[in-house]
Amino acid sequence: MTQMTKGGNLPVPGAALQVAVTWRQGVHVPDVDVSALLLDATGRVRSDADLVFYNQPAHPSGAVRHLGKGQGADGTGADWLWLDLAAVAPGTDRVVVAASADGGTFGQVPSLDVRVALPDGQQVASFPIGDASTETAFVFGEFYRRNGGWKFRAVGQGYASGLAGLATDFGISVAEDPQPVPPAPAPVPPAPLPPASVAPPAPVAPPVPVFPPADRLAAELALSFPPFTHRAAGKERVTCPPNLPPGARVVVEIECRDSLSVNIDSCDAYGRADQDLLSTYEDEVHARTFATVPQDRPLSLVVRADTPWTLRVLPLAHARRLERSLDGRGPDLLVYEGPPGVLSFAHQGRSNFVVWHYFASDDPEWQGDEEDLLVNEVGHLDVLAPVRAPGLLRIEADGPWRLGVGG
Repeated sequence: MTQMTKGGNLPVPGAALQVAVTWRQGVHVPDVDVSALLLDATGRVRSDADLVFYNQPAHPSGAVRHLGKGQGADGTGADWLWLDLAAVAPGTDRVVVAASADGGTFGQVPSLDVRVALPDGQQVASFPIGDASTETAFVFGEFYRRNGGWKFRAVGQGYASGLAGLATDFGISVAEDPQPVPPAPAPVPPAPLPPASVAPPAPVAPPVPVFPPADRLAAELALSFPPFTHRAAGKERVTCPPNLPPGARVVVEIECRDSLSVNIDSCDAYGRADQDLLSTYEDEVHARTFATVPQDRPLSLVVRADTPWTLRVLPLAHARRLERSLDGRGPDLLVYEGPPGVLSFAHQGRSNFVVWHYFASDDPEWQGDEEDLLVNEVGHLDVLAPVRAPGLLRIEADGPWRLGVGG
């Protein structure tokens, strides 16, 4: 990764990129709202549709999308853009990355930075802002055409006139009394989290409808998107494209041979592993689990293996259905759509055999899943366990197994 200084520039791939404005959150620290402006050769927008931000999250061309905000456990905030330079219309010469400060100035925002990365998480450039003072809007950088390709320039220009002044300079029509960014619920002090009105990020694909918990499984099984495939070796953080439906569970599948172990973790907003999704130690791995796509950013996974591997992210409908009985080996994900009843479990491996059941809660105040640990045994076994509702069955195993419906 190249750390840039003000005025510097460097070539970037003319394809898909992720751009994040990051900062350290805290009490009395203003919130930051990122935006992008698509400019023609005169340095102005062609219409108001060329401004992409939380209230207008996708450009009509699909080339620029606002992905929304994330927050790390250490108090770091980030607001994300997805940019596909290959899809930028020929009449657009520059894409400007800007932001506004809600409830203060950028001089009150610590550890301010803009980062450019590839979809797989590989960092391309970083530009830290260390000289902000009274500005309420900021141009962090811009992507611009040069000799048939694209470059990124670190700009670092502030505006004391706020987003309205910045937008006017680039040709955006602004009402005389511009509407501010929606305020935080309490007037003082500014809340450390993003205001409620901007917290749900704008999805980059058609949003997942809000279904009652009991209908969630059926709704997710009906969702479709192009499968995502990534091949690599060793340890790598993989950031999925933003067309995965926010809030939905998806199948995560991996194939690998002759590795001592294979592990997959989901990541927080800053690429740190935060949840173990799959661990296996077999010589030949063709395993499945599931992950939930974050509401506010692309799904990011860390894969660890010693040898080459292939990762796939698929719609939930690709999981096998348990209707009578199914045989398998190693970690897997099954869908059970039957009524409450009893399931049978047989395992021929030597290590742990674990089966988790995820199903909709019958508590109207709880929107998350219930979890039942149906089996947690070592070695060979043949047991029964009750299942309370339709749901997902996540299997951890090191050998052959069979699951069946009924005793």
